[in-house]
Amino acid sequence: MLKNQLPFEGIRVCDFTWFAAGPVATKMLADHGAEVIKIESMAHFDRLRFVQPVADDKSGNLNCGGFFNNFNTSKLGMVLNLEKAKALEIAARLILASDVVVENFSPRVMEKYNLTYDRFASIKPELIWVDQPMQGLTGPHKYYAGYGALITPLGGLAHLTGFPDRPPIGTGTNYTDYVINSGHLFIAIVAALRHREKTGRGQQVVMSQLESAVSILETAILDYTVNGRAHVRNGNRHPQGAPHGAYGCKGEDRDCVYITPQGPQKGKKNDRWCVLAVFTDEQWRAFCRVLGDPPWTRDPKFETLAARKKNEDELDRLIGEWTKGKSPEEIMQQMQKAGVPAGVVQDAEDILTRDPHLKDRGYHVYLDHAEAGRIANDGPPFRLSETPGRINRPAPLMGEHTEYVCQKILGMTEEEISQCYVEEIFL
Repeated sequence: MLKNQLPFEGIRVCDFTWFAAGPVATKMLADHGAEVIKIESMAHFDRLRFVQPVADDKSGNLNCGGFFNNFNTSKLGMVLNLEKAKALEIAARLILASDVVVENFSPRVMEKYNLTYDRFASIKPELIWVDQPMQGLTGPHKYYAGYGALITPLGGLAHLTGFPDRPPIGTGTNYTDYVINSGHLFIAIVAALRHREKTGRGQQVVMSQLESAVSILETAILDYTVNGRAHVRNGNRHPQGAPHGAYGCKGEDRDCVYITPQGPQKGKKNDRWCVLAVFTDEQWRAFCRVLGDPPWTRDPKFETLAARKKNEDELDRLIGEWTKGKSPEEIMQQMQKAGVPAGVVQDAEDILTRDPHLKDRGYHVYLDHAEAGRIANDGPPFRLSETPGRINRPAPLMGEHTEYVCQKILGMTEEEISQCYVEEIFL
């Protein structure tokens, strides 16, 4: 590998994914050098283009969706109206010109267009084909479609998220889309590329989004299947930690906007929290020192983990009395310095402008987008020591690189391209 060369340079990805679980994975490939070509059409564009946040004066502009522009950096954008036979021919040519094909639709979509692994595997054995359906490519639930908002309760994550005396609240966002399934998909593609490099052979990767999401329940599944114990919602508590929770802190006289059922409301940032976690005796002793060793910390009812778990309600109340007079940043710094896991419960403003770690790493990358203006983008979530990734362009406008792909990759003539416009192939 040449100096400054990114790890996936020379790899071409034909990207049929949309929303988040697929695009976040292909973004990681693109930000590390892969040539990722995102395929859409005006009839079937990535619906994330419509999802907030969108600047007030850009509402309705398909090129200004905040989530879309964040999840599709470094990619090329192409439009293909797959309802047309000619478009299907072009899609097939692009597939055969690619190293990896990724899709995350219900299986009926690619079957409808006859764009499946079985069709292309014999023609190009080195092709890596990646399917990311909701519940696999076989079985009675094969054609079920859904997103993280459905997978979270279906996979049991929502059932375990919340307080024991209240209904499940879920993860607050489509956590399976943004973290679990996208992360697993990225690793699966990297593994397939490594296998091809060693053997010369491609393969089909089928990653059920439901199975991927369920995998993070880990011991909850084992505890039920082996011991017959069903886990229940326990708020922010942890069976091996005490204290373990989120504690209210001193607010700030700083303007902010709260999102309420009635819409955005202006207010002060007076609802602030920190998280604390103590798992070992050493951490407990350090925790007590940060608090100034108040008398209650020496009470036998808090001496051991078992004792603290037994008296956890009282423990949380006493800690809350201490935290309410301090800022979450102050608590985090004091606790981390003493070796106790702690962090600030952050909102978007905190993460974007105030988090010292993200700022030091240069995590957020500001880019000038042709229609959305100057926007912040998530950079690579990991940093490779020799070949760190980087964002090399903003997310594509709808169909921005259609002609480039047709000319430079597929070798189409200007006359052919013009005719495709006339026939509404590029729509």
